[in-house]
Amino acid sequence: MTKTLAITMGDPAGIGPEIIAKAALALRPRLEAGDLRLLVIGHAGCMEAARDRFAPGLPMPRVTEAGEWPALAILPAKPDAPIAPGEIQADAGDFAYHAIAAGVRLCQSGRAGAIVTAPLNKAALNAAGHHHAGHTEMLAELTGVTGSVMLLAHGNMRVSHVTTHCALADVPKRLTPQRLRLVLDLTHAALLRLGIARPRIAVAALNPHAGEGGLFGREDDIVSVPTIAQANADGLHVEGPVPGDTVFVKLRAGRYDAVVAMYHDQGHIPVKLLGFHVNPETGRWDALSGVNVTLGLPIIRTSVDHGTAFDIAGQGIASATSLLEAVDYAEKLA
Repeated sequence: MTKTLAITMGDPAGIGPEIIAKAALALRPRLEAGDLRLLVIGHAGCMEAARDRFAPGLPMPRVTEAGEWPALAILPAKPDAPIAPGEIQADAGDFAYHAIAAGVRLCQSGRAGAIVTAPLNKAALNAAGHHHAGHTEMLAELTGVTGSVMLLAHGNMRVSHVTTHCALADVPKRLTPQRLRLVLDLTHAALLRLGIARPRIAVAALNPHAGEGGLFGREDDIVSVPTIAQANADGLHVEGPVPGDTVFVKLRAGRYDAVVAMYHDQGHIPVKLLGFHVNPETGRWDALSGVNVTLGLPIIRTSVDHGTAFDIAGQGIASATSLLEAVDYAEKLA
């Protein structure tokens, strides 16, 4: 039986409803054939408005959490409330939180095979009283996990992260042998699930030139080198620490299957630089390829690799490419 994927809307004031409607339309042949099932969780009114505009005629009835679901349906996260597009609103943040909470419940009960998340707004989430740095941290708390890992993917560019949403000054103290080994193990396991028989992983250096023998910092020598050596002794295939200014070029060339980045921007910049397509005539990005995967959870979660895009919300120009890729990744991992 085909497993249902739960798609959480994220912030309904952003582009989530639009890209979900466009993705559902693109996936309509598979939905009608019965080899894919999608349950959209969030603000039902916003989703229906987006469906009517971008996927007219596409059946998408409202359902309840305990009821039976057709191949494509909307599960209201809570009763509808007025939402203005493109604005930070506590109500919108509350919808985003309750959608995730419902998705977690459905995955834990076995009714959904994975969660695919559209983007939320951190300011709106916190304004609603849900004090989380983002999806990754919220999902970790909801599932009772303390050691989750963010992995970004675009084509053969797969990058997991030792740290994400923290000040750059805090990164060195968060680079511990235990944390680095957890990231290596979870990255290795994810690559195996993606069908890579012998994953090759590189660890990016924290410091320029991997510390240059201690001239630019000792963390790479003290933490990364022995942790990598132990991982290899245990049967993994890990190289590094490789200087950050060359490791992603080698990844793109196919020398590695994934890179472990030390901090948020070190890992995000190369993936997003390749994943964003910028229209040279307008100077705006008009498409984005890339997937965010949370490793280490007891459930499967993939996500778009972009934000709520409040500046274009409601304009009908948002691209569903990243969401479609997130659905594909969720199916592979599930």
